[in-house]
Amino acid sequence: MADNATSQPQPQPQPPLNEEQGQIASDSTKVITSSLLKHVPGIVESCGATALFVYVDAMEEEAMDFDLAVKAEVFCVTRAAPEEKELRLGALQCLRIPNVPLTRMGQVKIAVFLALSRGLIKHGDRVVFLSGLAATKTLDTIIVTEVGREYEIFSSGMDLTPGSSKILPEVIERVVDIASELGSEGREGRAVGAMFVIGDTDRVLPLTRQLVLNPFKGYPPDERNILDYSLEETVKELATLDGAFLVRGDGVVETCGTYIRTTSQPDYELPRGLGARHHAAAAITAVTDSIAVTVSESTGSITIFRGGRIITEIQKPRSTGEKSRLMRSPPRRSKDQDLST
Repeated sequence: MADNATSQPQPQPQPPLNEEQGQIASDSTKVITSSLLKHVPGIVESCGATALFVYVDAMEEEAMDFDLAVKAEVFCVTRAAPEEKELRLGALQCLRIPNVPLTRMGQVKIAVFLALSRGLIKHGDRVVFLSGLAATKTLDTIIVTEVGREYEIFSSGMDLTPGSSKILPEVIERVVDIASELGSEGREGRAVGAMFVIGDTDRVLPLTRQLVLNPFKGYPPDERNILDYSLEETVKELATLDGAFLVRGDGVVETCGTYIRTTSQPDYELPRGLGARHHAAAAITAVTDSIAVTVSESTGSITIFRGGRIITEIQKPRSTGEKSRLMRSPPRRSKDQDLST
C-alpha cells in the first residue's frame, strides 16, 4: 500500500556567496576590525588598563602593521610559532597559545595565564583584550577585565610569577600546550584524560605511588625534558596510562603512571561533578608548591590548579567537523620542514 503521509521537507543547502556578496562580507569584516583598532586606544586610556592583548590571527595580513598609540604594554596573541609573528610585529611581545580550537573566552584565559606565568602582568592589573575568529579574519570582540577580580577568567589570590617558585614559565606553557592538544584531539580517535604535576618534585614524590614501572627511569635528563619537542608523541602516548606525570620545574619528566596519595582538603572544595583526577590535583597543590594541569576525559576541558584551588578552566568548544577546522590555524612547520622545501 502506498504511504499517503506527507513527508517533511528537507532543508536545502545554502548557496555559496557570489563574488559580489563575498566582497561585501569582506568589506564588512574590515570595517569591524578597523573600528575596534581605532577606538581601543581611548578605551585603554579611559579604563586605566596596563596591558592590551590583540589576537593577531584574526587580522588580515595587510593589517598586521598596526600602530596602536596606547599607554600600555601591547601583547600579540597567536597560534603561530613566535618567531613567525615577531618578524612581522617588530618590538611587540608575542604570546603563543595552543594551536587547537578555542572559544574567544578560551583565548583570553590562556593568554592571561601565560602572561601571569611570565611575570608580564600581575594581579590587580586591568587589561583589554581584542579577540575574534581566525577563519573570518575579524577582530569582533573586546573584553575589559581586572586580573583576579573575575573568577570566570582567573582565580584571585594566586601568584604565578617566576619568583614565587622554581618553575620555568616555558615549562608551564609547554605542559598547557600538550594538555590542550590531548583535550582537543584525544589519542587515536578516543578521548583521553591526563594529569601533570609541575614543580616541587622533592615534596611531591613522597606523596605518590607508582601504578606501573616508570617508563622514564634510566634516561638522562636531557632526553626526558618536556621542552624537547621530540618527546611530545611519547608523552601523548603515555597519557593513556592511569596516573599522573611528575615534571620538574626545569621540564625534566621524573615519572608517569603515578598515583597521588594525598586526600582532598576540606578548605578547598571543588565544584560538583569533578572526578578523582581533579580532586587529586587540588590536594597535591594544597600541600606542595606545585602546579597541576588536568585534562578531562569526558569534556576535554583543561583545568589548572595552584594552592589547592582552580586557577582557571579552558573549556573545549562545542563544535566539530568544518567548524572545528575553521577555528584552528594551519599546522606549525618545524625548521627542518622549512629547510627541506
